[in-house]
Amino acid sequence: MRVRLRKSLFLLPNLITLSSVFCGFHAITLCGAGASENDFARAALLIVYAMFFDILDGRVARLTKTQSALGVQLDSLADVISFGVAPATLVYRWSLEALDGVGLFACFAFVAAGVLRLARFNVLSTHESGAPKKPGKYILGLPIPGAAGILVSLVVANHSVAGRLPERPISMLAVVLLLSACMVSTLRFRSFKDLRLTGRTIAFVALAVGSSLLVAVKLKPAFVLVWLLSSYLLIALCEGAFGLLSRLSRKQQRPSVPPQPERVSTRAPDRFHDR
Repeated sequence: MRVRLRKSLFLLPNLITLSSVFCGFHAITLCGAGASENDFARAALLIVYAMFFDILDGRVARLTKTQSALGVQLDSLADVISFGVAPATLVYRWSLEALDGVGLFACFAFVAAGVLRLARFNVLSTHESGAPKKPGKYILGLPIPGAAGILVSLVVANHSVAGRLPERPISMLAVVLLLSACMVSTLRFRSFKDLRLTGRTIAFVALAVGSSLLVAVKLKPAFVLVWLLSSYLLIALCEGAFGLLSRLSRKQQRPSVPPQPERVSTRAPDRFHDR
């Protein structure tokens, strides 16, 4: 009975992952021709639910010790649908369709960058045997759920103010291309998987909660997700810029080593070698 129960536990995180796929698939179906603003808002909320399931499946897998190579691959395939195709389709129908081919290419670039980022993540996060590695402090490139979350949060925020946000396709085009570049970049983003109860952690959480409450009071609660995800991206960009400046500064301060003159050998030639 214990063996059967143990085997059935492997299905639990995979079922949660498939729930994320369903949310992404349903969001795509809502963004068809003739979709209304309410349909776009419902599709955006479905992608938010997919983000919740994406967080939950990893936690459940670690809690039940059912991590597997199959789960890693399944999670990436689910992310392609829920956080690649679904938000790209949503943003295209919501705003970028007005740009015709340019908007279509930008949304495809978002999907392609997400697929490449997930493929790189799978290579870096698994051993040669296919078993998943222990997550590190940083991850390379903007995670595709974070990129999708920024796009979705803009749609939700616009719906919360009854569509009063300026829907400028050029601005959305810039956002989509920026997120695509960040996903395939070598910027390091914090994974927040090694957080410990320290003074710095408590101060960071207090700052996040306090600033979120301020945004919710001054604007609307729907803008909190925009603020948090944009701050996450901004922190990585600032850390990357500071790291680049520090490396350039160290390289300039490093003393140049003058070339050493060639030494002339005074040893007698080897008779046998000269023959």
